[in-house]
Amino acid sequence: MEAVAKLKSVPMSARKMRLVVDLIRGKSAEEALDILRFTKKEAAVWLEKLVLSAVANWEVKTGESADEYDLFIKAISADDGSMLKRFRPAPHGRAHRIRKRTTHVNLIVANRAELSASAQAEDAVEVESVEE
Repeated sequence: MEAVAKLKSVPMSARKMRLVVDLIRGKSAEEALDILRFTKKEAAVWLEKLVLSAVANWEVKTGESADEYDLFIKAISADDGSMLKRFRPAPHGRAHRIRKRTTHVNLIVANRAELSASAQAEDAVEVESVEE
């Protein structure tokens, strides 16, 4: 079972967000929250809320508590969002462009036990088909 959470139009560049996203990719939900709580970047605050939202979405979707299951971050990506373009005066009557970047973050949380059980079931089916 998977649950999805999305964060759109975060007023931060995708490059800055990816620095923190790479820290938590593939980790368990609890470990990711611990990492985010002790990371001194603004992106960590946004991502902590996103992970909590994804876990809550999983609980609502399954109707069970997440404490009993081994939830992990199956996939997370930080992509460029829309960009506000502004101009700032520069010397000699020129203008320099300012790009105010935004980011979209997609997060998928899954149960590790279900994935391993389904992988074992697929392996058993493949073995049976090979034996026949």
